[in-house]
Amino acid sequence: MSLSAVHGTLSSLKSCQVDIRTGMDIVTDVAMDLAEAQDEEGNPGVKEMEAMILECAKLDTEINYFVDIVQQVTSEVNTQQPEAMFSLSAKVKEQFTERIARLSDAELQNHQKVVAFKDSIKNSLNQANQESAENTEELDEDIAVTQTQVNFTCPLTQVEMVNPMKNKKCNHHYDEGAILSLIKTKQSQKKKCRCPVVGCMTTDVKQSDLIPDQMLRRKIQSQKRHSNRT
Repeated sequence: MSLSAVHGTLSSLKSCQVDIRTGMDIVTDVAMDLAEAQDEEGNPGVKEMEAMILECAKLDTEINYFVDIVQQVTSEVNTQQPEAMFSLSAKVKEQFTERIARLSDAELQNHQKVVAFKDSIKNSLNQANQESAENTEELDEDIAVTQTQVNFTCPLTQVEMVNPMKNKKCNHHYDEGAILSLIKTKQSQKKKCRCPVVGCMTTDVKQSDLIPDQMLRRKIQSQKRHSNRT
């Protein structure tokens, strides 16, 4: 097998990861609907969705492990004699097996999409309880529109977010593509990425600090559907 074929296989796996993560977002949306509609005894469907999310997180993590190991092993082969290619498969299998054996439940619980799932369910439950306990008055329409524009606008792009990400350190939101691009740019410059929200004191935003905000994404989509109807 040539290295070009190996790289092609890795590209295919990374494409699969995109589908896996999209599926995890869909599962989270379904779980949020179940949480919002739950009765006093709760809804076992949410637990089933959580188990599904964890299975997807495990698969996503295993793909990350495999890709990292293959890239490391092939980089070593490039500096050795051509015959080293024959031991490539055995090395990958050995290291991958060892890495998977060390995969813990705690690591899966800290998976970005799993954290986002739990955060989304918690917010959905809180919202459902609040709506059932309170008889709130409707906000003035102009004020509501203004607040929506502020909350839904990415501080980097200054346009409505598509995939909002929440910073666990300061709770500010940014569109996924914009903040990841900024972090990557700052890393290439050997600089820290400061939170782009004016006045924020967070001076070092890392990718690990970001979690998808499914609740906000649903609100943005709902607002967009409402705007299209009107």
